[in-house]
Amino acid sequence: MLIADRLCGQMAGKHRDPLCALSAPVPLAQSEAFLVDLLDKVCMRMNDYQLEDDPVTKQKYFRRYAPRKGDKIYKEYKKFFFYSDAFKPLKFACEAIIEKYEDEIFALIAQEAHHLADMLCSEKSDLCGTPINDPEP
Repeated sequence: MLIADRLCGQMAGKHRDPLCALSAPVPLAQSEAFLVDLLDKVCMRMNDYQLEDDPVTKQKYFRRYAPRKGDKIYKEYKKFFFYSDAFKPLKFACEAIIEKYEDEIFALIAQEAHHLADMLCSEKSDLCGTPINDPEP
């Protein structure tokens, strides 16, 4: 590896042109390294969901059962480890979607798009249909 290549790799958080010329700093929340790390963590949180059947339509859907960090029971909940049978295929599907639509995700974030999830889900990837019900409690 050339020294210039190593130096270019150490300039995280900065825009670089192909010749490694430094330009304006990028906010951490918009840096590619930060976004890649964030997206990896999203897929790891798939264990917070379980597969359920809608009582009316009988369709299967994933529902979050784990509390969020701000919830009162979060600290107590994190003392235990739960494993969902659906975790591995759901995590794999999450990673596959992120890999396939990575460029679209980064473009929407760079545009500071409102309703990012809705835009990615329905407009950019066409992966989502009409929700059968609100899976979030």
